Amino acid sequence: TILAWTLLVLLGAASSCGSIVPRSDWNALASECTERLSLPVRYVVISHTAGSTCSSPDSCEQQARNVQYYHMRTQGWCDVGYNFLIGEDGHVYEGRGWNTKGAHSGGNWNSRSIGISFMGNYMERVPPKRALRAAQNLLACGVARGALKSNYQLKGHRDVQQTLSPGDQLYQIIQSWPHYRQ
Repeated sequence: TILAWTLLVLLGAASSCGSIVPRSDWNALASECTERLSLPVRYVVISHTAGSTCSSPDSCEQQARNVQYYHMRTQGWCDVGYNFLIGEDGHVYEGRGWNTKGAHSGGNWNSRSIGISFMGNYMERVPPKRALRAAQNLLACGVARGALKSNYQLKGHRDVQQTLSPGDQLYQIIQSWPHYRQ
């Protein structure tokens, strides 16, 4: 039945939430952020860090720390700008999380979206399938948790700001995802 199928989908999505690496596991600096998001949000913005890639948990944890350090110590932000980071190791790294307003897409978008950034530069290359799956599982998790509206809209960073992010190759991929809207 439809009800049974829906329940299985939601249970599967909820179990995908367990694959998020918490801040404590990647030794994040303490967040100084106080602005909360009003959940559920309608938008998700996908970007790339345009920096180094990582392909193992150790290298991805280090890369998450590098991004956070740059955002906090160089940019002067209250935390890493993204709500979540995706590593080429196929893991999702918790940034600001579901409840905290990000600093990823400018004033018009940060207060009404979740920012997900793939760690690496995807102008000339595509992320591995395991990283793309991790992002899709995270989106399903967000719907299951009630952090994302079930009819959320997915956007590329370049759709909301003047930037090359999320890179030409990743942008082409996310345009084929079901919730993508330019």
